[in-house]
Amino acid sequence: MTLPDGCTVAEAIRAATELLGARTDSARLDAELLMAEALGVRRSDLFLRHMGDPAPAVFAELVARRAAHEPVAYIRGYQEFFGLPFIVSPDVLIPRGDSETLVEAALEARPDAVRVLDCGTGSGALLLAVLHELPRTNGVGIDRSEQALGVAKANATRLGLGERARMIRADWNSDGWRDDLGGPFDLILANPPYVETDAALDPTVKDHEPAGALFAGPDGLDDYRVLVPQLPALLSDQGVALVEIGHTQADAVTAIGAVAGLVATLHRDLAGRPRVLEFKKALGNAAVKA
Repeated sequence: MTLPDGCTVAEAIRAATELLGARTDSARLDAELLMAEALGVRRSDLFLRHMGDPAPAVFAELVARRAAHEPVAYIRGYQEFFGLPFIVSPDVLIPRGDSETLVEAALEARPDAVRVLDCGTGSGALLLAVLHELPRTNGVGIDRSEQALGVAKANATRLGLGERARMIRADWNSDGWRDDLGGPFDLILANPPYVETDAALDPTVKDHEPAGALFAGPDGLDDYRVLVPQLPALLSDQGVALVEIGHTQADAVTAIGAVAGLVATLHRDLAGRPRVLEFKKALGNAAVKA
């Protein structure tokens, strides 16, 4: 994208929106966010004070990256989640608004939680959002990626939660991975990989976000089959595990939990889609709830 001499911010945004329109259904929003980033201002200030200003040259470079399907969050280097700013990089998944359903369910289920475990912490968004809301709570975030843990630690420090959030390298596919976690836990959070290997994904996701955090075998259930049966050993007696799922996976993951002695309650996201399973230890022969 080339900006003509004398191009205003408003004109540049219109041109970028037209260019990006064939690549994304959020072209106008993307253009506005990138312009705010180029100017170093809030998006709200963009409309109030800067629409008639000369467009900065760097804006064209940012739009070119977005036109190549690079996510806006990676271009900017951060993403807001649960009202908090999180550093993100291609080493971690971008936190999505749908995952706020999990945080809300966790806070409702155990507002008295003392210890929290986040399995597959990535940027640390789930764990740190919960700790931010529960000031007397401590937590552990695990990930098999050292690069992801580096991002999570940076986020914990920036949010003033470094002393309450311990980040540990661990892989639930490995023997002994639970040994150093220091459980049991009142809350367990998990957003494991759940995308089918051959799923058709937008290039923004497929070509840029970490495959190891996305794909989980032909039916997208490989990680649930490994992680969910291990949850009872990590939970306190009254503990609750909140596990994010794909919108077609509720029945299958509920069944995996039932075999492990867990009762499941389904939470839907704002669009009404199945999003989170809340697991508790079954009492006697308690029936699984849907």
